Amino acid sequence: MAETELKDGERIDDLQRNGRVIIQNPSRFCFGIDAVLLSGFAKVKKGERLIDLGSGNGILPILLEAKNNGTSYTGLEIQPENVDMSNRSVQLNGTDNVSFIEGDICRASEIFGKNSCEVVTSNPPYMKAFAGEMNPADAVAVARHEIRMTLEDLIRETTSLLTGNGRCYYVHRPQRLADIICLMRKYRLEPKKMRLVYPYADREPVLVLIEGRKNGNPELRIDRPLILYEAPGIYTQEMRENYGF
Repeated sequence: MAETELKDGERIDDLQRNGRVIIQNPSRFCFGIDAVLLSGFAKVKKGERLIDLGSGNGILPILLEAKNNGTSYTGLEIQPENVDMSNRSVQLNGTDNVSFIEGDICRASEIFGKNSCEVVTSNPPYMKAFAGEMNPADAVAVARHEIRMTLEDLIRETTSLLTGNGRCYYVHRPQRLADIICLMRKYRLEPKKMRLVYPYADREPVLVLIEGRKNGNPELRIDRPLILYEAPGIYTQEMRENYGF
C-alpha cells in the first residue's frame, strides 16, 4: 500500500475486499451499509465505463473496481474536500482506473459529455430539502438532503450520460419509490430489477435497490427480499457470506 498524508480527523479503514482501503472522516459523513449493498447489486462488465454521481468519500467506485472488470470508474462529487480525500484513497490503493473529479451532478452531462458511459451508479441524498432549515455548506446536510440537486436532476443526467442501452443502479428509500419510477420512465430509464432491503424479516423495508436500462422494454423483476439481521447485532447468513459482515 502506498503512503499518503492524513488530515485532521481522518482515518484509514480496511474494506476487506482485494486489499482496498478508504480514507474517512467521521465529521464529514462516513459510508453506510447502503453503499455496500449497492456495490453488490450493481454490475460493471468487462470494457464498460462507470460514472458514480455524488460519490461522497469515494466508496462506490473503489468497491466496484475491486469487484468488477470494468475499464474505468469515475466519481463526480461537488464537495472539494471529499474529492481530495477520495483521490488520496486511490493513491493508497494504487489503482490507475479509479478517479474522482469535482463537479455538480446537475451539469454531469456537460462535464463528461453525453453518451459517455455504460453504467451510472448513485447513492444520492434521500431526503427533500426544506428552505431555511439546512446549511448548504454543511457536509452532512449535503449528503443527506437534496440541497445541491434533486432526484429529477439525478435521473435526467443519468439518461444523458448513458449510452444507448446503458444501465443505472440506485439505492434509495422505499418511501420515494413512486417518485423514482415515475421519473425514470419520464427520462427513458426503464426499471428492470428491484430488491427491497429489510432490517428484520417482520419489519418494513428500509432501502430499495433498483436497476434501470436506458430505452429498455417494460418488464420489472422483483428479487426476493434482502434481510439484514436475524437477531439484534447478528447479520443473516446472506449478509455474512455475500457482503463480509
